[in-house]
Amino acid sequence: MANNYYDPADLRKFGKIIEWSEELGTKFFDYYGKVFEEGALSAREKSLIALAVAHVVKCPYCIDAYTKDGLQRGITKEEMMEAVHAGAAIESGATLVHGVQMMNKYNKLSM
Repeated sequence: MANNYYDPADLRKFGKIIEWSEELGTKFFDYYGKVFEEGALSAREKSLIALAVAHVVKCPYCIDAYTKDGLQRGITKEEMMEAVHAGAAIESGATLVHGVQMMNKYNKLSM
């Protein structure tokens, strides 16, 4: 079995970050818990958003966690993949729109 930089078992250790900074860790987990409570958006909708963002920020721990969370909330594989594609579209669009900055700079420098 090959070693992997991202050990899936580390996700279960996430709560231990409090040990090295109790005040900030506690505040983070309080905030995190509050964010994912039912509100204007359902917990199910927030889970899909989290899954899409997890892919955009490329967090394997979050991808694992929100795939599992989504399954527990009855989110289908088609809904999950559609959310991932929505995230990918925004990420690629954000990259491409910065091409306008490059075009502007090029035009200014090549005059």
